[in-house]
Formats: sequence, C-alpha cells, structure tokens
Amino acid sequence: MHISLRREYAQLVTSGAQLLLVFVGFQFESRTGWLICLGMMAVLSLFAWQSALRRLRSIRATPTSKIASAAQGYVELVGHGQQFGEPPLLGKLSQLPCLWYRYKIERRDSDRNWKTEETGESQDSFMLRDETGECAVDPEQAEIITQHKDSWQHGEHRYTEWKLLKHDQLYVIGEFRTQSADAGFNSREQLNALLAEWKKDLPALHARFDLDQNGELDMDEWMLARQAAKREVAKLQRQAQAQPDIHILSRPRDGKPYLISNLAPERLSRRYLLWSWAHLLILFGALAGIGWQLQSAA
Repeated sequence: MHISLRREYAQLVTSGAQLLLVFVGFQFESRTGWLICLGMMAVLSLFAWQSALRRLRSIRATPTSKIASAAQGYVELVGHGQQFGEPPLLGKLSQLPCLWYRYKIERRDSDRNWKTEETGESQDSFMLRDETGECAVDPEQAEIITQHKDSWQHGEHRYTEWKLLKHDQLYVIGEFRTQSADAGFNSREQLNALLAEWKKDLPALHARFDLDQNGELDMDEWMLARQAAKREVAKLQRQAQAQPDIHILSRPRDGKPYLISNLAPERLSRRYLLWSWAHLLILFGALAGIGWQLQSAA
C-alpha cells in the first residue's frame, strides 16, 4: 500500500539522511570521517525520535470529539471528506475530482537518474462531516498521510500524484474554532456602504425621501433616509445571525502537530510508534559506533 507524507515528514527525511551518512562514512575510510558521520546520525536520530514521539503522544492523548460538541482548541476528529462547494477540485496531473492533491514531475537525465522538475500541492479547503455536523478543514501547513498514490511514465518523464478523495474516512488533529456567521458583520460599515450606494442614484433617493419635492434633502429628510438604511442593515444582520455557526480546523498556533490522514487512528498511532523505536535504535547504534571508534583509537 502506497503512503505519501507531506511537509518533509521528519522520520522519512532524516532516515534518508542517515543512509546517506553511512555511505559517506564508507567513502571517508577514516576514523575521523566515521566519527563525524556517526555524530551527525546520532543528532538526526534524536530529533527524528522526538518528532515521532511527539506525534504519537498527541494522537494517544487527544480523545476523539464530535464536531457539534467539540471544544475550542486542540481536538481530534474522525469523519468523511466532502468537497467544499462547486466546482470540484481536480488533480493537477490526473484531472480527476479530489479533496486535496500533491504532485511531482521528474525527468530522467543523461545518467538515467530522476531529477525533479516541478512539485506542488493544492491549498483549497474541504469539508469533514460526521453524524453531528461538518467542519471546514484547511490543509495548509498540515502533514498529510494518504493511501492514494498514482505514478506513471511517459517518455523521459515520470509523474506522481497523491490525493485525498471524496468520501474518504479522514482522521484530523489540529486547532478547532467556531466562527459565528455574523462575526464579521460591522453595522456602521454596512450602514455607510448602503448610504453611499443610495447616493449613487440620486433620483431614486429623492423619490423616496424628498417629501417636499424641492430637489434637495433637508436635515429631517436625510434623517428619514438614515433610519430607513438602519432598518435595512438590521434586517441583514438578523439574516446573518440566523445562519449556522461555521466550524474550522487549521494549523495550531502553538506549534502542536497538525495531521490529516485517511488511515485509521490505530494504524497511524502504530506507524509513529514503529518510527520512534526505529530512530531510537539508530540513535543507540550510532552512539555505540562512536564508542567503538574512540575505543579502537585508544
């Protein structure tokens, strides 16, 4: 099963760096070179272990909430993905409907190695829905782990696309906040905007409020116009207040992990547990190698 990790997921990236350091150590063929490489491996493994453990603890320590009753702040939600409005988002390469995509285009060089030419990903929000309600999910700056990966070749190019699909069961953990539909409604600004709009059509304004029909609005007639505008604004505000609250999930401002996945929480937790143990073993292996190099030099 193919799984893609976004935002330079620390475990995957540092594991690649560690393998590279082992290769470099063999190239040095010197004790000093090995000590440098093993020291860097130990530092990378320490950071990778801490990263995996931090994510594991967040998943295990955060109970699953329902959207309608979720507390404001850091929460874990499980539901099904839905598109956010129309038209649907289309994958960059496949042009198939999806909730989110990431893509990579590579070209084979003269040495038959693949070189990345272009990468990118979507930033459009999508909806998460459970039996109690729905929540808008902003994927920007999230670590996204998905099972959906397509890869194909055409000539000297290789194309890879990762996606989240409509109706996927999604696990998300991040900062949850509820915004009232009228939260951004400013009565004064709305009133001034409405009066300015009315002033653009002076014949219509005079027809409504120039009671003595002298072609001008005196103070009393202008006050009538303002009162009418206030009633219009109050009506708009009541309509806004009648709209349901908007739930939004996004990147935590305090730096906590922000994860989105179509893997089950149990499987995701197990994956981070295995990564944490793997990096801990690499850490102790690197430290043992350093000790052996120093002992052999004595």
